[in-house]
Amino acid sequence: MEEVNNVLFSIGPLEVTRPVVTMWVIIAVLAVVSFLATRNLKDVPGPLQNLAEMAVGKLRELYSDTMSPKTLERYLPALGTFFIFILACNYSGLLPGAGKAFAVPTASLSVTAGLAVCAFFYNQFAGIRAKGVWGHFKTLCGPSVILVVLMLPLNLIEQVVRPFSLAMRLYGNIFGEETVVENLGHVLPLLLPLLMQVLSLLFGVLQAMVFTSLLAFYVEEATEISHD
Repeated sequence: MEEVNNVLFSIGPLEVTRPVVTMWVIIAVLAVVSFLATRNLKDVPGPLQNLAEMAVGKLRELYSDTMSPKTLERYLPALGTFFIFILACNYSGLLPGAGKAFAVPTASLSVTAGLAVCAFFYNQFAGIRAKGVWGHFKTLCGPSVILVVLMLPLNLIEQVVRPFSLAMRLYGNIFGEETVVENLGHVLPLLLPLLMQVLSLLFGVLQAMVFTSLLAFYVEEATEISHD
């Protein structure tokens, strides 16, 4: 597979790569589509508003088994944003020129690591929002004062490892898929690559579902004390 993480330009010490530029373009497109879909809401929706409402309904159904109704309504916008962004990044690999003219963001470890950092801080924010700083800290300390020395380091490590495991899974799967599709394109340039593209439609949405469903579980776990 061709190297897709080459540097396009630098901003001071910060190197800007093709996956990052592609990610910026996807963010801009999603922002424009979201604005157009919601700028003039009507009782009888047009096609774009109808599509947006269907998407919100499906996302609500996706997380309803994982989260309580109150938590779901509070955190659905963020979870939906994660899902739609990851899905758009995954599906960018189906466009002509993927891997050559532009790079698939989720096939880059730097992008998925960035998602992991966002997921980590968002999970901590959710816990603090529900319980307060001290309440969230006590959750990390465990149920007993005696176990604080043991539980606090383990829980802190777990809080870091969880989102980064999601990022590594997403990166490994999408990068592997892109590699397989490109190699098959050299061996059998017609049938197998077409089949893989069709499978990629399912594969891309499954990866977005796995990442955000697990994040929804972590958020529900971080806020569950507020429902006692």
